[in-house]
Amino acid sequence: MAGAQLHPGAWWLWALALGTAATRTTNPLLLALLMATSGYVVATCRSHAPWARSYATFVKLALVVILIRLFFAVVLGSPIPGTHVIVTLPELPLPDWAQGIRLGGRVTAETVVFAFYDGLRLATLLICVGAANALANPTRLLKSLPGALYEMGVAVVVALTYAPNLIADVQRLRAARRLRGRPDRGIRGLLHVGLPVLEGALERSVALAAAMDARGYGRTADVPPRVRRTTNALTLGGLLGVCAGTYGLLTAAGGTYGLPTLIAGLAAAVAGLRLGGRRALRTRYRPDRWDARAWLVAGSGVAVAALLALAAARDPAALAPGVVPLVAPALPLWPAAAVLIGLLPAFVSPAPRESAPRRPALGPARKEPS
Repeated sequence: MAGAQLHPGAWWLWALALGTAATRTTNPLLLALLMATSGYVVATCRSHAPWARSYATFVKLALVVILIRLFFAVVLGSPIPGTHVIVTLPELPLPDWAQGIRLGGRVTAETVVFAFYDGLRLATLLICVGAANALANPTRLLKSLPGALYEMGVAVVVALTYAPNLIADVQRLRAARRLRGRPDRGIRGLLHVGLPVLEGALERSVALAAAMDARGYGRTADVPPRVRRTTNALTLGGLLGVCAGTYGLLTAAGGTYGLPTLIAGLAAAVAGLRLGGRRALRTRYRPDRWDARAWLVAGSGVAVAALLALAAARDPAALAPGVVPLVAPALPLWPAAAVLIGLLPAFVSPAPRESAPRRPALGPARKEPS
């Protein structure tokens, strides 16, 4: 269908792949390009639902993360040596058991730049996760989860749904207080806004619990003990295999066994999830289809992550600019072009659906008195 919505799992794969690409570099120009890419796609493709307005909150959280990283680098110091002293803070003497930690002292430009690069990488990862929250409908994402993960998925979806609703409630109450000429900032404003927000959250929780109970949430089917033991063994062994395979891929010594162990672990985990789905008594009404557009969106993010991982292996100096000696970062051309592949969802995903305005109900025409 031309107007069908995109599968929510495609948005999460795209966003997590962009976040994976961000972990492969500390170049601030590439990280800024990744943030701009995710921001453009969010501005183009997100809907007007309450949960879609959480992107700005993640951007603010990313700024807070950068400031906290800089604060710790300035106050607690850094192992990065530097010669360009910016300021010298009063240093507090510490006991012998706290060797390697300092409070105050010299603050060098190399330390600040290294902390900024490190904080910017984590901020980019948070912004990519915020893009997934703003683009993927959490309710539709729950419908796409395997039956074995249904209960855990409900908890995650409820948390992802309530956070934007709490933000919307705070904004609505602050606007109402401003219209009444009352303060909406400071401790007093926070106290007057916090109580209605908590009350609304409690009411939604009670309504959600009643709805889940009415729909029979928590019922499980009777499964033979042999199937249960097999499911637990496959799931636990698969997760251990995934962890061991990932560790092998990240280390130089485990390059021979890392990929086979990871593939075997994924296969065992998938088999365990399919067997575990027999315990969940649930049906799917109009399940989302994984169409060609979902493949393009997910594939664009995976392509960005793969190309930046290749660039980090071939030219690590371009993706991780040094700070000792302090040099200005340069924009590598083909990794930057690879990041732009992440803009593909803005052109292939369907346009966001706008809620049509409600028309007032028309009653019977009344005859005007003559």
